[in-house]
Amino acid sequence: MRYLDPKADLTFKRVFGEHPDLVISLLNALLPLEPGQEVTEVEYLPVELVPDNPLRKNSIVDVRCRDNCGRVFLVEMQMIWTPEFKQRVLFNASKAYVRQLDAGEQYELLQPVYSLNLVNDIFELDLDDEYYHYYRLVHMEHTDKVIEGLHLIFVELPKFTPHTYSEKKMQLLWLRYLTEINDQTREIPEELLASPELKKAVDVLEESAFTEAQLAGYEKFWDIISVEKTLLNSAERKGMVRGMEKGLAKGLAEGMEKGLAEGMEKGLAEGIAEGHKEVARNLKKAGIPTTIIIQSTGLSEKEIEEL
Repeated sequence: MRYLDPKADLTFKRVFGEHPDLVISLLNALLPLEPGQEVTEVEYLPVELVPDNPLRKNSIVDVRCRDNCGRVFLVEMQMIWTPEFKQRVLFNASKAYVRQLDAGEQYELLQPVYSLNLVNDIFELDLDDEYYHYYRLVHMEHTDKVIEGLHLIFVELPKFTPHTYSEKKMQLLWLRYLTEINDQTREIPEELLASPELKKAVDVLEESAFTEAQLAGYEKFWDIISVEKTLLNSAERKGMVRGMEKGLAKGLAEGMEKGLAEGMEKGLAEGIAEGHKEVARNLKKAGIPTTIIIQSTGLSEKEIEEL
């Protein structure tokens, strides 16, 4: 049996955008929900049309849904990290929060918005052992003081390894599902198949469940990802080279400027000292007392005797 990668645009939307029970299981596994806050049912909300290039999403979210409490959930799979992605996530979550109210309605009706972002890339390089990042509006000095409303969650999938982290059981299984299954998978781990939700999610990935046109689109997706990575890597290399060249040029210019300034300062000091000595010689030849020469030139008695 051949399976498709669940991280692709086509498969991700098929699994989580067409099966409410599966997105509910994913949300309960990966969101920071307190006991009693679990999602029990959802309804899908309309999403924008997907552009030809799935990386050029602008403000498009993969899955949008709302539960019976009114909470809104945004789920997105991001294949390549870009610096503006966090701002786009904040924009989408804020837009979903604002759209809950019609004109004249009370703010008390607003419900939290949870944005779950699965990133197949590493962006927090200085946080080696952390793959799960949770953002809220908190008081800087008293972090127990929170303004409720927006919950932004980012998961760095490449950092996840099931042997080094102590996740909840379903969190572990869903992360393994997203990181271990790909085009090369022929046998699914028994631990995944033992869970009814995960087994269903695996079955959705069977290649035979997709049409030829869909499979062609699936291959195109990975071609685009490959090209984008190549372009980004090339841009990063060019940026590093330009940065090094700029830094070297700046360093040389600053060095020359500093050297010139130091040379002028040293030359001026030497010139003034030599001038004092010449004055002292003339005064000494004229028979002026040493004490007066010292006061006039600032030279020491020994320096004057050596002239």
